[in-house]
Amino acid sequence: MNVVAQCVLGFLALVAGAVCFGNALWQLLSLGVRAVCSALGPRQEGVTDTRIPVVGGGGGKSGSGSGGGEPAELAYWWRQMWVDAATAGGFGIRVIWLRFTSRWTQHTTARLFRGIRADGLPERNSFVQLGMWLVAPGTFLGALVAATLATVFLALALAVLALLLALVWLGAAGTALVLRGVERGWATVLRIRVKCPYPGCYRPVPLAVHRCPGCRKPHARLRPGRYGALRHMCSCGQRLGASRLAGQGRLTALCPHCDQVLPDAVGTTRVVHAPLVGGTSSGKTMLMAAMVEGLHAWSRRSDLRVEYASTDDRQTANTLNQTLTQGTWAHATTGGQPRAFMLTVTLGRRRRLLYLYDPMGESLEDAERVRAQHYLAHTDGVVLVADVLAEPTVRTKLSGTDADRATAARPSPQGPWETYQRLAGELSALTGRRGRMSVATVVTKRDVLDQLDSLPVAGARIDTWLTEIGLGGLVRALGHDFRSDRYWAVSAHAATGAGALDSEQRRAAEPVLWLLAASGLRTGRLVGPDPAAGPKEKRLETA
Repeated sequence: MNVVAQCVLGFLALVAGAVCFGNALWQLLSLGVRAVCSALGPRQEGVTDTRIPVVGGGGGKSGSGSGGGEPAELAYWWRQMWVDAATAGGFGIRVIWLRFTSRWTQHTTARLFRGIRADGLPERNSFVQLGMWLVAPGTFLGALVAATLATVFLALALAVLALLLALVWLGAAGTALVLRGVERGWATVLRIRVKCPYPGCYRPVPLAVHRCPGCRKPHARLRPGRYGALRHMCSCGQRLGASRLAGQGRLTALCPHCDQVLPDAVGTTRVVHAPLVGGTSSGKTMLMAAMVEGLHAWSRRSDLRVEYASTDDRQTANTLNQTLTQGTWAHATTGGQPRAFMLTVTLGRRRRLLYLYDPMGESLEDAERVRAQHYLAHTDGVVLVADVLAEPTVRTKLSGTDADRATAARPSPQGPWETYQRLAGELSALTGRRGRMSVATVVTKRDVLDQLDSLPVAGARIDTWLTEIGLGGLVRALGHDFRSDRYWAVSAHAATGAGALDSEQRRAAEPVLWLLAASGLRTGRLVGPDPAAGPKEKRLETA
């Protein structure tokens, strides 16, 4: 009995081995590999491929699909590569077992058991029919072993493929992280911190929203990452640069908080925030116009380059210049919080994006209103607009004709000392770094001051002159509270309008150039040394 059983088992093993290694294994393995390769390709044209997520699906930032509403396709390496590999591998294995079930079990083995020949006719020879019955179990066993081995070999091949795909994923993800880190490090080294310039917002912009030039859809995550290391593919088919090196700067950038258009220089240029602080009718608006004209005057005499950051800024400047050319006063600033007036100032290889704020004088009337000026939190340097004719101690020194001239100059209802007192504490609370900022104090309406016989003539040392006329407390406070301070006396009337003097325009721009020099732009040599500074400070300012 043992001998008979051994013979039967040996015969089964022989048949199974012949079926497995002679035909079934290679047939099933080849079929599985072809199935994997065909499944990696695209599905039938015109038929929706359910493996590919809908672009912008998910309905929110935390949604699924392609990333919570971002109108861009996820990079192939991020997700779809794995989906294609998994579905193709699963399809190949299913094809192997489907062929085993349909061909080798239900067709070949079943026919052998029923004594059906290959041509579909029943076998009439009893001896041959017996042989078919004996071969049938071995055939089934051989096909089963072949399907199992084909599955194992294909799984090993898929494991190697998964390892290669993991290396590709790590390489692509690593490239995206490196590119993002390079851009972030570059911005950190150059101290580029984007802030929204629009009223009611003024919030930091860590990543601007960019509009697709084709379909105008907003892309809120246009940076190296899961949508692409170098470029993102918009849902409309437009390729968008994911970094400045890839052409991101050519796209329209929007503030993610208020959806207002940001200037082109945002993200590539360090921003210098300089609010003009002064009471109502202190001459802030005319001084800002004079400063802008003065910067252009310097650009005509040196290698300084000045450009408007946007068409809105150019239009604002043109409108204000037309008003001043007609010989009328600049209209008082109204409308709540100010929009930053933006200029790009370039000297050599360095460039700055200058934000000039011209707030209403009423915004400094009490602490609550000062705290509402959120742009002050980003201040790099302050331009204190000092209308000394508004100071009570100065007005008491005027008599006769001088008093009439001072009244005709429309002094501010709030003097510079009172303005600074209202600003100082709140500025420190908003920024936390008042002691590291610079303050440029500009005495306005010099054309009127030079006509007053009751006051001493303002010479080169404006700080000394302020002390002489009774504002020594302001000078001492500024010197104590800020990192550095400097003083000018400017006639904005002589620097603007039809008869503007080039020399007065350049003088009006010196406070801005001095503040820009504190940010690392080499404009100190245009301003010259501070007459009140020591030898060391003079060398630093002219560097």
